[in-house]
Amino acid sequence: MEAVVASSPVAASQSRRFYVWMALVFVLIAFGGFIPSYWARVAAGGFHPPPIVHIHGTLMFTWTLFYLAQTAWVATGRTPVHRAWGLAGIALFTLLICSMVILKVTVIRLDDARGFGDASRRFAAVALCNIPMVVAFFALAIANVRRPEVHKRLMYSLMAGLMIPAVARVFLAFLAPPGALEGAPPPPFVALPPTIVSVLLILVAVIYDWRTQRRTHKTYLYAGLAMILSNGMAVLIAPTDTWMGIARFMEGLGG
Repeated sequence: MEAVVASSPVAASQSRRFYVWMALVFVLIAFGGFIPSYWARVAAGGFHPPPIVHIHGTLMFTWTLFYLAQTAWVATGRTPVHRAWGLAGIALFTLLICSMVILKVTVIRLDDARGFGDASRRFAAVALCNIPMVVAFFALAIANVRRPEVHKRLMYSLMAGLMIPAVARVFLAFLAPPGALEGAPPPPFVALPPTIVSVLLILVAVIYDWRTQRRTHKTYLYAGLAMILSNGMAVLIAPTDTWMGIARFMEGLGG
């Protein structure tokens, strides 16, 4: 059942604080998840990936900080500031999505040169199938900007979906064999446990809604289902000839 707007100023204030705290959680996940594979290697020196790796990392981390700022502005009653930065958010998100595509194409090409082309193309299904999902979340959030109860839940779901790569890096760092991060790309099914974690992040918001409003907002239900279907589909189509053809086509973009 769809939730209604919080019934009192106190409830509304508590709801805003919840989104700020969860935005902080997203920042910690986005930064902490890449400590072993990126930040630690950059700090140690001798790590010289293609520039798109640094560009994408900067855009992704900036986006999580931007989301934190946006939730904080609303929580402190500066909603006009939140809205004024809306166009900047659209531009930043667009650049982020473009960097995802360019990064994945670059990674496939590099893996192909190392002899891992097919494995990389299969694993690319995870990221490339998720991009339409997060774009849809964002587009729907913008379309519902005048419906804050829907808008904020779509943005929250978007952030939960964007956490999958960072959570996956944590799984790989602690559960994968030594040197796995430097070897062949993992099989696509390794994306399923991080997907469950991201769905659990949505479940946290569902539980919060239920505890504070005794209602479950359908936006979260649809978002969680979309996340499961998107990643499940990626695992299923990754080994197919059709997907491999699509991946080779994308690999050839730009020459």
